[in-house]
Amino acid sequence: MSSAAAPPFTPTAAPPFTPTAAPRPRSRGGQRRDPRWSDWRWQAQHAITTLEQLEQAVALTPTEREGARRAIAGGLAMSITPYYASLCDPDDPRCPIRMQCVPRAEEAIEVPGDLRDPLGEEAHEVAPSLVQRYPDRVLLLATDRCAVYCRFCTRSRMVGDGGGAQSLRALAPAFDWIEAHAEVHDVIVSGGDPMVMSTGRIVALLERLAAIPHVDYVRLATRAPVTLPQRVTNEVCDAIHRAHPAAWVMTHFNHPKELTPESLIACARLADHGLPVMNQTVLLRGINDDADTLTSLFRGLVRARVRPYYLLQMDPVRGTSHLRTPLRRGIELMERLQGRLSGIALPKLIVDTPGGRGKVPLGPDTIVSERAGVTTLRTFRGELVDYVDPP
Repeated sequence: MSSAAAPPFTPTAAPPFTPTAAPRPRSRGGQRRDPRWSDWRWQAQHAITTLEQLEQAVALTPTEREGARRAIAGGLAMSITPYYASLCDPDDPRCPIRMQCVPRAEEAIEVPGDLRDPLGEEAHEVAPSLVQRYPDRVLLLATDRCAVYCRFCTRSRMVGDGGGAQSLRALAPAFDWIEAHAEVHDVIVSGGDPMVMSTGRIVALLERLAAIPHVDYVRLATRAPVTLPQRVTNEVCDAIHRAHPAAWVMTHFNHPKELTPESLIACARLADHGLPVMNQTVLLRGINDDADTLTSLFRGLVRARVRPYYLLQMDPVRGTSHLRTPLRRGIELMERLQGRLSGIALPKLIVDTPGGRGKVPLGPDTIVSERAGVTTLRTFRGELVDYVDPP
């Protein structure tokens, strides 16, 4: 969609973030990559979107080849940035990065419980591109584009359908609705991935929200630090902070292999520009559903000044049953992580209930019994301890 011209961007004189330079990445076979590798626009423009490109990147299995054909023919779109493709093991179809971005034939299978719109966003739409499922916050869908289309995407019904970034004019009814509802204090800007929009568009959107007095803060939901870390420049970090000083960044690391030098630099830039970063990990079968993997991921995130926020039970999106875990598995993992990780590194296990009825936290059953003011608790070591209530 077309957009009104955004105001010119004028960066401040703040010194740029200068981390220790990471080794220049090399392509398969040891050849140096294109010199424009660090340009996020080049990454976006050279994303893998065809079967031929995918076959050049990895040795496809028949299941993957069929999945790619289906995706290209009209399923959930396929797009993989060269950077994210470089993290894939080209010879191992069980690679945790490859399983997140390469389509599989199983995506054509639907099982009982699968839903087209698992979070009931369409039923809770209060204005075009605006969803309200909680009294004090709304979800603003600013674009349908992503740098990489995750194969477990909860919005597979709409992402990549060709609409692109929305103009301020197109979002005007959403802004009007927010202005008319003073109970709304929090706006989550999502999509798609709003960070794939131009800096001018991001600034214009955030400034428009900053002009609404009762919106206390905004959350920018993005996977750019993971799939397109080149996008997280000093310029865009400074622009976001200036456009809305109470902006938070919600990102989405799922595996320690994603904590590369490039992604760590991106996280450091966000933090150094005053943008708090929170992470929501999706629990994925065969990718991160073991305690050692999650421990390594959450500790790595805290080292990068990213707070592990949620461990999300995967939404029951149609065609994703091959990546979902049973609810009980998440509870078992939290039981193993409790006491093994400090509180700052331990996220909440959350189920976003089908139909848009809200998030429910889950955890180990630590209350063994209750009687006459005495509650018996089970510690992470398995010890039973009585807690006595005051009279």
